[in-house]
Amino acid sequence: MKKILATALTPLTLLLSSFVVAQDIPTADRRASEVKHLDHVYEFTPYKSKEEWKARTEYLRGQILFASGLLPMPEKTPLNAKVFGLVDKGDYTVEKVYFESFPGHYVTGNLYKPKKVSGKLPAVLCPHGHWAYGRLENQPLNSGQGRAANFARQGYVAFTWDMVGYNDSTAISHNYASHKTGLVRESLWGINLLGLQLWNSIRAVDFIASLPEVDANRLGVTGESGGGTQTFLLYAVDDRLKVSAPVNMISSTMQGGCLCENTPLLRIDTNNMEIGACMAPRPMMMIAATGDWTRQTPTVEFPAIQSIYRLFEAEDKVKYAQFDAPHNYHKESREAVYGWFAHWLQGRAETTPIQEKASSVPTLTELLVFYGTPRPANELNESQLTEALIAARQKQYANALPRNAETVEQFKLTYGSALKHALMAEFPKPEELASTVKNPPGITLISRRGKGDLVGLQMWKPERPKRPKTKPLESYVLIVSPDSEFVSGSKELIDQLVKAGHSVAFLTAFPGQNGSSEKTRYNFISTYNRLNDAQRVQDVLTAIAYLNKIKGAARLNVIGLKEGGLYTLLARGFATGIDQMVIDATQFNNNNDDEFLKRLAIPGLRRAGDFTTAVAIAPLTPLLIHNTGKQFQSQNISECFSGRNLAENLRVKEEKLTDTAIVEWVTPAPVIEPRK
Repeated sequence: MKKILATALTPLTLLLSSFVVAQDIPTADRRASEVKHLDHVYEFTPYKSKEEWKARTEYLRGQILFASGLLPMPEKTPLNAKVFGLVDKGDYTVEKVYFESFPGHYVTGNLYKPKKVSGKLPAVLCPHGHWAYGRLENQPLNSGQGRAANFARQGYVAFTWDMVGYNDSTAISHNYASHKTGLVRESLWGINLLGLQLWNSIRAVDFIASLPEVDANRLGVTGESGGGTQTFLLYAVDDRLKVSAPVNMISSTMQGGCLCENTPLLRIDTNNMEIGACMAPRPMMMIAATGDWTRQTPTVEFPAIQSIYRLFEAEDKVKYAQFDAPHNYHKESREAVYGWFAHWLQGRAETTPIQEKASSVPTLTELLVFYGTPRPANELNESQLTEALIAARQKQYANALPRNAETVEQFKLTYGSALKHALMAEFPKPEELASTVKNPPGITLISRRGKGDLVGLQMWKPERPKRPKTKPLESYVLIVSPDSEFVSGSKELIDQLVKAGHSVAFLTAFPGQNGSSEKTRYNFISTYNRLNDAQRVQDVLTAIAYLNKIKGAARLNVIGLKEGGLYTLLARGFATGIDQMVIDATQFNNNNDDEFLKRLAIPGLRRAGDFTTAVAIAPLTPLLIHNTGKQFQSQNISECFSGRNLAENLRVKEEKLTDTAIVEWVTPAPVIEPRK
């Protein structure tokens, strides 16, 4: 019988000389106090090479798409476009348009064309900002009608369309799925106003590119204010746009104050300058004003974005023009854009402004799509749209789930990427970790270099007899707990693990309330900051990476207690080096959105496939899930294992296992040492 020598718990002494750098360990966890927001002053991080920026652009594209609910990209269903009500304005025509960007959801607007069309024409998309009359605004500071009409006079096809909730787009309000003061159900599924408008914009490109008179290789986009936000989000994710002019919006000091300019996850670790630079090396003109948040464009935002164009040796393709005016898209601004677009889309030698031609504009009745025309019978209201979008996402996920080893890699590219963007977490490399031992009380402090975080591990090791009868167990066990005290409620489990010969590390994950309950004086907190539950997943990954670094050839087991089991199961998708995992499912109802909001509030988590995705993209090493009750559904997880002929590596128990049962599961049978 094995003699137990570790009856007392002692701190584990570690060899840290190779990786302790004192200045890399912060005195406090920066995440607990740092809050970013839309009026924060942001700096632009310089990039050293074109390749480095291309990699960053690809990541940002994924971040924007996922935050918008568009990763993986939804099915592009038929537009069923209706174009009617042609009005002849002398040197141009205007028509009414509506089409389905999603079955039952309609985009409404106007199509402007030259009176005489010869051959294929370039086209310009014209999103609008938050003016009282939206696309119909016609006053000295901005004229959406004047812009589109003059583009048509100059030989373009131009399309203007409504922001959601404006003019003809009234089935869905401009306050749809609001997360301004906290997450809502839609936030879990990547359903939000910004994403809906970005999808409308992508489908607007589909619409205009499909017109027989349009040259789909010569497309531009320009919009002001909130339309400027739509402009740079669209060109960041859609390479079909060849030239752009975001107007009075790219700023280091104001990121956009409307719900339609903010969505959870969008600007975590980034800002509008970086997103704006995603146009490079395609031609872009930045329009700025002295009387709004673009007043620093000549000295801050333009030089930052110009530095990216310089990497491509394309400095001639970016330009700015600033006007002494309040927030606007006035005549002088539009004229500057006309000259820029004519150079790049029509072959004009110069980029100098082109003067507008004054003429009559259509009446409101000639522009309003549903004036005298009944609204579509299948048009969805807000609750119907939410249910339809969730159903479409569920169907897309069910069709994508890997049923065998051959389909796993594609799943990793889509839903694996989606989950990574949802968690906004990373598995640190060994060289990215710094650590030190705090004495007393013998806590190891870990930090990711440059991140300012601080993760504490309480550690124990078993006492080793001088002449053991059995081979010493080379095994580490990481215990993840939501408890505020390191050993609160876990002393017996730790004691048993140490007696069995394991070295034990105990992690109390990031403190604080969960995401749906976090309080802040700032709006749109989840647009700019990781919420607490995501920070906890990151802490699990950091702790696992650290133990991988120090354990040598020893095994690594991970045990998640209470909600710590939920964080640990999500972390499984991105961690390496785990031999066995034990998860307390805490009878979590993983089919209930309210349960997620209360206990695991991470934006987009349901859209990304939550626990099933985390398991499917990870190595299928032994996994024990207990305390499921009747609530935690594990069928999809089971199919991941059985589909790859590894069903024996998964055990699921409705009841909560005892500490003894857990210890027995992670502890291999002792190996008798041969006599010498």
